[in-house]
Amino acid sequence: MSPTPIDTVRTYLAHLHASHTDGLIACFEDDGVVHSPFLGSMRASDFFKKLAQASSGSVITVLDLFASAQPSQDGSVRVAAYFRYDWTLNDGREVTFTCVDVFTFDAGSTRIRDMNIVYDTHPLREEVGDKYAPD
Repeated sequence: MSPTPIDTVRTYLAHLHASHTDGLIACFEDDGVVHSPFLGSMRASDFFKKLAQASSGSVITVLDLFASAQPSQDGSVRVAAYFRYDWTLNDGREVTFTCVDVFTFDAGSTRIRDMNIVYDTHPLREEVGDKYAPD
């Protein structure tokens, strides 16, 4: 059986749980983009390197996965992952929140073209500040 976009999302979540930066980047197209509430839009490779610098560990608890009922007009499909993120920051603090990552795949591809991260940033910013800022 050939891999599917939902298989890629499962692989992505496993790499996120394991803090495996190279594995996360490999899930994306070479020019893949992440749209983040904290960092804006940036290349996936740059985003996950910044995440690794801000983190000392993650526990990902998948709550559900959702797939497009039909492709977009351009043939792209979307998969969404709803999960709890127990994030340990590089300073040892722990933050827990739920979020949804929405992944877009080009027609016929199993690599992520772009990912939109959706969560309420207000409580996180109050608790941890901007953990992506350089030291």
